[in-house]
Amino acid sequence: MIASVILNAALVLIELGCVIFGVRKLGPKTFFRYFTVLSNVFCAVSAAVVIAAWTHGALPLWVILLKYVGTAAVTVTLLTVFLFLGPASGQWKMLLSGTDLFMHLFCPLIAIVSLCFFEHTDFAFPFALLGVLPVVLYGVWYLRRVVLFPEDKRMEDFYGFNKNGKWPISMALMFLLAFGVSVTLWAV
Repeated sequence: MIASVILNAALVLIELGCVIFGVRKLGPKTFFRYFTVLSNVFCAVSAAVVIAAWTHGALPLWVILLKYVGTAAVTVTLLTVFLFLGPASGQWKMLLSGTDLFMHLFCPLIAIVSLCFFEHTDFAFPFALLGVLPVVLYGVWYLRRVVLFPEDKRMEDFYGFNKNGKWPISMALMFLLAFGVSVTLWAV
């Protein structure tokens, strides 16, 4: 319990610092459009709920599932950086410096360690599919804003997932990655 509280408190404090710094640097509208930010904020909220639940002595299933979904989301962020964004852009320094170092690497690793080693995560497999939900919701929003909106109202494809009109491949790969992450976290 103590290790879980310490790791979750670290997540909350680091993420709070990242949000304050990011909003000051980019403004809220730009800062909160990224899945990285949204998944990290969600993970921090779930970590705060875990801390609060420990004060009652145990983690109910809904708290475990909330933390599981938050951890799955930030794990997708981590893997997307290392498997796609970094290799595709070659901008490793940008992706792994400042607040991005924490949101792309350290916080996902803390969340994974916390969930897998210090929070009992024994739940039925169908619940594992909840880990895909953040990616699906964000994916639908991103697709609408980048591809389906009228051209004059479209958002910039800042992830490059629609490069050369290949959004169906990107979307399928992201959903498969999220499913793989969810099943792996559930199995561990």
